[in-house]
Amino acid sequence: MTYDVVVVGGGTAGGPLAARLSEDPDRTILLLEAGPVPADDAVPAEVRDGTTLRAAVPGHPLTWSYPALLAPSRPYTVVRGRMMGGSGAINGGAFVRARPEDADGWARRGNDEWSYGRVLPVWRELESDLDHGATDVHGGSGPMPVLRAPQQSPAAEAFHAAAVDLGFGEEPDKNAPGAPGVGPLPRTVVAGIRRNAAMQYLASARHRPNVAVRGDTRALRVRVECGRTTGVEVETAGRGEFVEAREVVLACGAIGSPHLLLLSGIGPAEKLTALGVPVVADLPGVGRDFTDHPQLVVEWRGRPPGAVGRPETFVTVLDFASPGGPAQGDLEILLCEQPIRDLLTGVPGGTGGGALLVSLQGPESRGRISLRSADPYVPPRIEYRYLSEPVDRVRLRHGLRTAVALLRSRAFAGVVDGLVDPGAAAVGDADLDRWMDAQLGTAIHLCGSARMGPADDTGAVVDQYGRVRGVSGLRVADTSILPTVPSRGPGATAVLIGELIARFMRRGD
Repeated sequence: MTYDVVVVGGGTAGGPLAARLSEDPDRTILLLEAGPVPADDAVPAEVRDGTTLRAAVPGHPLTWSYPALLAPSRPYTVVRGRMMGGSGAINGGAFVRARPEDADGWARRGNDEWSYGRVLPVWRELESDLDHGATDVHGGSGPMPVLRAPQQSPAAEAFHAAAVDLGFGEEPDKNAPGAPGVGPLPRTVVAGIRRNAAMQYLASARHRPNVAVRGDTRALRVRVECGRTTGVEVETAGRGEFVEAREVVLACGAIGSPHLLLLSGIGPAEKLTALGVPVVADLPGVGRDFTDHPQLVVEWRGRPPGAVGRPETFVTVLDFASPGGPAQGDLEILLCEQPIRDLLTGVPGGTGGGALLVSLQGPESRGRISLRSADPYVPPRIEYRYLSEPVDRVRLRHGLRTAVALLRSRAFAGVVDGLVDPGAAAVGDADLDRWMDAQLGTAIHLCGSARMGPADDTGAVVDQYGRVRGVSGLRVADTSILPTVPSRGPGATAVLIGELIARFMRRGD
């Protein structure tokens, strides 16, 4: 059978994309997922449970574990979801839209379909906001349930009060336009259950006669003949197969999609040739100049009585600008009411403490993804190059000092019994820099590894409709196409990408 569209990747963008395309009964869709596709009543407990990150650990069978370098001397393992739902099936469930300034910035780079005014109706259509309902800004009947984290705990109340005491404004609705500040985190965790986008969209769509879903099927490369995509080479249970398609859409995530493009001969010609990969399209931008949010974790010891009831995961968030930073904010501090170890294991340690996650949301540093080998089973080389631009270090240092000031404020006095790290001695720039270099982490919000742009943008890989340059019948639909990482987490934006690319395809763009 030759499918009209094969979507590779059943994650936060791929699931919604396939579901929306299948609304056209005359279009046949095949959704390929490398991991399992469990029935609704067979989703593993650690995936359903939105109060822990038990599945988001290296080596878990439902993840990809990619070796990476965050900085030249900072090796790291990047964990991505490997099941229906992708990383949205294992992450913290945050559902914060890209800021209007982000969307309008992408539009100014020659991608006018992505302006805030054009995407706002899609934002509204895809969500069911359980706090606000249907308004000019929010939707009330979409597939994605959005609910703000509860704020009735000593830690959440202290965090909010401390932020206000330090002079930061309040931001009660993180998904509405306005100045950055402190407010509850919008999430897709409802009654403790993580509601990932693919499951939400495909719950009914997967039963349509024109859509098929195949799990445990790994894409090895896209086949291109005479400049046109003909299908995908895949492997299922050790058996190779070629799946024919009139059009292929890669939605494998910002690591998986550029890796698959490179394996298929689409990327920088000189480097592909050196590895023995036949060149299909010379696109030097594949894997180049990606952005992500560098992150530090400041842990604190709890003072009894600690959190009320079962601790929440990610609860309250402060967005703010560094000195001289952009108006929408370039720093974020996220409150977690559990120690990180408890969060990752799901086993309370009894310390009653928690953590502040400090992220730089507007980094200048750029990373790259490249092939190590033409063998599809060899992971790509991932180099984040965090803090390679000096301004990033200065801004993240400011964010770290702000987090410490929050925890040492009067408002936190009844909750915090001292810092676990970075410790009282780390006050000077040199001390903080040494601690940052040793503890540097990532929010795992990688974007821009196959970015969109107009014809005169030599680094662009796709146009604003997701179409890969120089190859007919091939698109990319995930966060790899974003020109820059949003100044908020990209989970909600990934759903938007699936929705928009489906709309473009259905109208013939």
